[in-house]
Parts: sequence; structure tokens; C-alpha cells
Amino acid sequence: MFNALYIDKVDDQYQCTMTSLNDTELAEGDVTVKVTYSSLNYKDGLAITGRSPVVRRFPMIPGIDFAGVVESSQHPSFNPGQRVFINGWGLGEKHWGGLTEKATVKGDWLLPIPDALSDYDVMAVGTAGYTAMLCVQAVQNHGITPESGKILVTGANGGVGSFAISYLSKLGYTVVASTGRAEETPRLKALGADEIIDRASLSEPGRALGKEQWAAAIDSVGSHTLANVCASIQYGGIVAACGLAQGMDFPSSVAPFILRGVTLAGIDSVMCPNEKRLQAWAQIAKLIDEEMIQSISTCVSFSEAMESAERLLKGEIKGRVVVDIQHA
Repeated sequence: MFNALYIDKVDDQYQCTMTSLNDTELAEGDVTVKVTYSSLNYKDGLAITGRSPVVRRFPMIPGIDFAGVVESSQHPSFNPGQRVFINGWGLGEKHWGGLTEKATVKGDWLLPIPDALSDYDVMAVGTAGYTAMLCVQAVQNHGITPESGKILVTGANGGVGSFAISYLSKLGYTVVASTGRAEETPRLKALGADEIIDRASLSEPGRALGKEQWAAAIDSVGSHTLANVCASIQYGGIVAACGLAQGMDFPSSVAPFILRGVTLAGIDSVMCPNEKRLQAWAQIAKLIDEEMIQSISTCVSFSEAMESAERLLKGEIKGRVVVDIQHA
């Protein structure tokens, strides 16, 4: 038997409870993992509370990330006792996720935990930090160097934004952070931001082309913000887009792309091939440090996960929320 957060619909009533399940009820897959840590992302909060239709089928165990130790494996790449983790692949939406003491998944979805990182570390970084690194690598692969100019990061107070600022700063880039919360300026500066701008300057309808200000940008906001960012990228620059906090629409024109050669690169972390995942995590392992892990993460017990999901949606918890599955 193992415990898990269990989401179901009974008589059209959505409910999430801590439930004991039998091993015979585990999901399909060729690797079974004893979960040590999971995390709470905004998407997990929506799934647990039922405030948005994140869950695609019922019943469901939420949690888009987890780390743990292989208990049994029929996959050639993994053996019992090996430390592994997972991000995305539809966990918590289509496939049972990580807020559970035990999980069975496809071995092709798993990655070995880098030797330099602990189980806790990879969950503190989680999907947010991994997505941020995919964005940073898109900027690097485009040929943008610290000498190319300033890099803009929108949604700077979010998980992706915070990690992106830290990574870029450690790589020597000059970082401009866009935020609507001026009180967070000291924290953003501590992460490595060189300049802070008010998100209001980007969030309203703007011109098709603006003043060239940034060599590249990492955007997790979308909508008018993304349009204005594209309009202000220097000739030949790139925007790595990975989110839609402001909206899914893109009210822009082709002007930045055909007149300035700007590239808009879509960043997907859910179905990203393992080759790119391994490259991202290898660079994360080199840049992350214990001080950042501690400053950006909060640990809660498994029994506190549902309450913490509510607090996360209310904005009462800052940074990454790591769930210690081993302690109730």
C-alpha cells in the first residue's frame, strides 16, 4: 500500500483527498519509483483545487515533477537503487503524477539525477528552473553573448523568471528584469538583475516596431507583453517564449521578424526530447548552488500539500514549493 493525493469526480463533484492505494493500482509503465520529493507548481495548485481543467482524465494523482529511487525496472537504462527524476510528459494531467509515495512511469521519461545535485535540489529547480535553462540555451545557441547587449526577462518574480535571471547573471549577461512588484526589487537584484523596469511599460498595446533595446529576451507572459518585447529587440536578436501569464494571444505584426530579423523561439518543456533535457540539466548542475536552492525554495510535508496548494494560488508562498513525500 502507498499514500497519494487522489483526484476524482463523484456525482460530478470534484474532490482531492489523501488516499491509500494498492500496488496493483499503479499506472502503466516499465519503471516503478519510490518517490522522495515532489513539488507544487501553479498547475498543480489548479489541479488540486479544481479551479482550472488541468486534469484530463479521472482518477488522477497530481504533480508534474518528482524525484526518487528506482524500486523495480524493466527498462534497460535504469536499475533498482538508482536516483532518478522526471519533469512534464503529461504527469498530473494525463498520467498519474508525483504527489505520491510510489509512481510507475515510462523509463523513456526518466533522467538520472546529476551527481552534483540531491533529490531535493532537482525538485527545488523543478520544471520552472529547467524551462528557464531551455530558454537561456536558446539565447546562447542563437549566438547571443554577454557582449551582444542587455537581456530582458519578463515575469521576473515567477519561477521561470527568477531562475533565468540567476542563470544569465552567472553566465556574465547584463539582465533587465520586468516586474509589477517594485517591493521585490532587492530580491531580484540579489538574484543578479542589473536593472528593474515596470511591467506596465510592456503590458499595454504598443507599436509594431519600437526602439531597439535588448539583444534578447526570455518571456513567460505572452500577449501584449510578448508583442512589445519583440518590437524592441535589436536586429538579429531572439525572444524565447515559454509562458502565457498575461494571455495566450499575440497581438503583433510581422515587422520585427522581416525588418529586423528577430527570431521568436517557442520553448516547450513538457514534451522536450531527452537530449535537450540532459543538456539543460548538465548546465543547471554547474550553475546552481546551495545558497540559491535555499533562497528560492520552501519545503512542506506531504500532509501539508493540499493546504499549500491553496496558499500557492493565493500568492502566500513565494518561490518553489518542494514537497517532502517521506514525511507526513
